[in-house]
Amino acid sequence: MSELAERSGVSTGTIKHYLREGLLGETDDVVRTSRNMAWYPPDYVDRIRLIKRLQEERFMPLRVIRELLRDAPERLEALIALEDRIVERAVAARELGRTSRRAVGEAYDVPGNVLERLEQLDVLTPNGYGYDADDVKIIEAISRFRAGGYDEAIGFTVYDTIRYREALAPLVEEEVRVLLGRLAGTVEEDRAVEIIASGAEPLRELIGAMHSKQLLAELRRQHERASVGGRAAP
Repeated sequence: MSELAERSGVSTGTIKHYLREGLLGETDDVVRTSRNMAWYPPDYVDRIRLIKRLQEERFMPLRVIRELLRDAPERLEALIALEDRIVERAVAARELGRTSRRAVGEAYDVPGNVLERLEQLDVLTPNGYGYDADDVKIIEAISRFRAGGYDEAIGFTVYDTIRYREALAPLVEEEVRVLLGRLAGTVEEDRAVEIIASGAEPLRELIGAMHSKQLLAELRRQHERASVGGRAAP
């Protein structure tokens, strides 16, 4: 047990809890040599690490983890591996394609205090090498908004970006769940990463087009309601 705890990086108490909850598979695989001594299968190490990771990084309850491990352990492991590949690729791409603060300041008409507030709100996340590609697109969009009249003079501030981030959060969470659920264990990892990467720009365009369509429809509804209310007034 102590060796298993050392290799998996969790306490013996945690391992015993996992065993009681039925998270480590069939206990028949455990070879007991005395009342206080037993040998555990080597694959317990990876399974314990996976369980702990699902708890800490994805906040999964043990009940859900037990069901996933029982029904489709290979698919769950494929899902985690795919997530790792996507994150590694995304991080590498971001670090290679950063734009310096100076270059951004020269290219876009956005005041420095506005950029600072956006960073404080975690809308922008630059590092010592500057802004990543998504940061630059956000800054470009805000620059164009301001050029069109969306500025503090009529009540538009950086805090308006929070509304969009909060609205997108559940959509993105669902999108990740669906994408990984359909791709993990279905296609090769490299191909799955390619599919997800190739969908980024079309998805951006799809969301933009649907937003524009719904914005116009809502403006029309507001206009029609106002017109009906005006005719009904005495």
